[in-house]
Amino acid sequence: MDRYIAFDIGDRRIGVAVSDPFNTYALPSQTYVRTGFKSDIPALLALIREKGATRVVCGLPLNADGTPSEQTEKTERFIRALEEASGMDIVREDERYTSLAAHEQLYEGGKRAKEHKKYVDALAAASILDAFLSKLKKQGDKQ
Repeated sequence: MDRYIAFDIGDRRIGVAVSDPFNTYALPSQTYVRTGFKSDIPALLALIREKGATRVVCGLPLNADGTPSEQTEKTERFIRALEEASGMDIVREDERYTSLAAHEQLYEGGKRAKEHKKYVDALAAASILDAFLSKLKKQGDKQ
């Protein structure tokens, strides 16, 4: 059975989430602080190995109307570099509103705004992975 890891790729941080052993739900894992494109790719490859992931899902930032943005292209370049380095086909998952939802979840959990940056990216990655796992489950239910 595949084990999934998801990345919410930002300019300064990358949120990381992993699937549970049965691919039922996503678990926020950590936030990786970016140090530079050339060192970020090997660091993510190490996380993929460390977590035992066999598949990768990356959030793709789109405009509210679903069209690509400048950030979409930056993220695509990063994903292509990660694909090349890993030899894996990476799934792209719409990430619209995942960070907003993560901030709301943190407010509801009583976290102060100053504390959010420690958690928000990993929660957003978990939302991205949860959306993907839900689609997988629906596809499986139809078969």
